[in-house]
Amino acid sequence: MNAISSNLTSPFSSFHLTGIPGLEEMHAWISVPFFCLYAIALVGNSMILFVIVNERSLHEPMYYFLSMLSASDLGLTISTMSTTLSVLWFDAREISLDGCIIQMFFLHGFTFMESGILVAMAFDRFVAICDPLRYTIILTNARITQLGVVMIIRMIALMVPLVLLFKKLSFCGPNGLSHSYCYHADVIKLACSDTKFNSICGLVALILSTGIDTPCILLSYILIICSVLSIASPKEQHKAFSTCASHIGSVAIFYIPMISLSLVHRYGHQAPKIVHTMMANIYLVLPPVLNPIIYSVKTAQLRKVVLKLFLTK
Repeated sequence: MNAISSNLTSPFSSFHLTGIPGLEEMHAWISVPFFCLYAIALVGNSMILFVIVNERSLHEPMYYFLSMLSASDLGLTISTMSTTLSVLWFDAREISLDGCIIQMFFLHGFTFMESGILVAMAFDRFVAICDPLRYTIILTNARITQLGVVMIIRMIALMVPLVLLFKKLSFCGPNGLSHSYCYHADVIKLACSDTKFNSICGLVALILSTGIDTPCILLSYILIICSVLSIASPKEQHKAFSTCASHIGSVAIFYIPMISLSLVHRYGHQAPKIVHTMMANIYLVLPPVLNPIIYSVKTAQLRKVVLKLFLTK
């Protein structure tokens, strides 16, 4: 009894990551689709970046924002890939407290970055459709650079307080996490000390990122729809809406899994652990995998350049 009591109250310096609950014996097989998805995400986003950097015809605001999105997806993929595959391949479940903090910083930081980039892309579509004659005047290279810097500053400003408050927490008792990576809402549940300020800071960060970004995207599309519906020709309406299809797809695959995961964490306490795990993996793996595919298929100019690259090779 004394040993058990000591184990529950003594502080620890590492966390225990979780693979797929109930399917531990099948981790080797499960790792195959995960590896394929990570490979697609890395190759697809790297290809988008390479093509946009090297093809002068793609040096336009829309593709600059797309390159930012691909860079963010690469960061998001790399920040979780190492621990997820380590758990599935080698059953390496331990992660140090400092390692957890670093992973959490980049995981949530790139998530905030991606949310901001999607807002910038919505603004890009709004200007292109509603004020096309001033498109190049409004979205200059200098202004696009400023937007990128603002996104980075916002990410750092939101993440640094979270990390500093997290460092002050003391952990004891069970150290098992629900995922194969460090997710803020999941980690602070294990703290022995008061996490009220951590929860408040996390909520403020969420409000100042996706809480602001989501209404901005919705407002952009309301204005776009109103502008497009004022166009007399159905053909022109279809053409205008088709230019937004890729961005709408990216918004959907980013926000729907994120909102679903937040709801599961907050209200799905009785749900099986495998539900939490699968929702978390979908949330982090799906956008980096699908974004390059969506833009390569739906954007004619990018598709032509990619096909030209492959045919040349």
